[in-house]
Amino acid sequence: MKHEVMYQGAFALLKLQMNPGEVVKAESGAMVSMSPNVDVKGTMDGGIMAGLGRMLSGETFFFQELSANRGGGEVLLAPKSMGDIQAVELDGSYSLYVQKDGFLAGTSGINVNTKMQNLSRGLLSGEGFFIIEISGQGTVFLASYGSIHAINLEPGEERIVDNGHLVAWPNYVNYTVEKASKGWLSSLTSGEGIVCRFRGEGIVLIQTRNPAGFGSWIKKFLPGGR
Repeated sequence: MKHEVMYQGAFALLKLQMNPGEVVKAESGAMVSMSPNVDVKGTMDGGIMAGLGRMLSGETFFFQELSANRGGGEVLLAPKSMGDIQAVELDGSYSLYVQKDGFLAGTSGINVNTKMQNLSRGLLSGEGFFIIEISGQGTVFLASYGSIHAINLEPGEERIVDNGHLVAWPNYVNYTVEKASKGWLSSLTSGEGIVCRFRGEGIVLIQTRNPAGFGSWIKKFLPGGR
């Protein structure tokens, strides 16, 4: 199906031109507008255990499934937060790890599951013990807070990323979760705390804004927030 990301940047909108019989699954509540010949329904996609796993990773229990059952049609989708949308083509040879709230939609053939991180990564990463794992063949549409920037890592190249700015990375890219500085006090006082160290080859997608940072900033303006 044809897709277009409109108003890229802070307020992106995804337009899908669906052919007859095509199906798209999206995060719950993502539909903004659709043609009258497109049907929408809630689905657990994988059963109760899969739904519970998605909840543990920060996603919703249900997806919405949009089907062009009575001819082609147009669907408009938008994420919950202010930010960008990026399409990623998966060929089935690897899976994509995605931060919570990063999945917006996927074409048929895309599977959304959860992967359990080891103890140290789960405790330190800020994402918890479960992260989203997207696999299969098709197109997945990722949402971010702020714009999306791609870091292209050459073989053996390393890059450190603040964990609050992560969007997605392929499962074949090695990563570790560690302190931003050598000591805990220095890491905390620097304002960074925990970071992820990636080692290429591969592409790591990051977002230009940190949701936790925005939450701390806006809290100052609320009564009793200081």
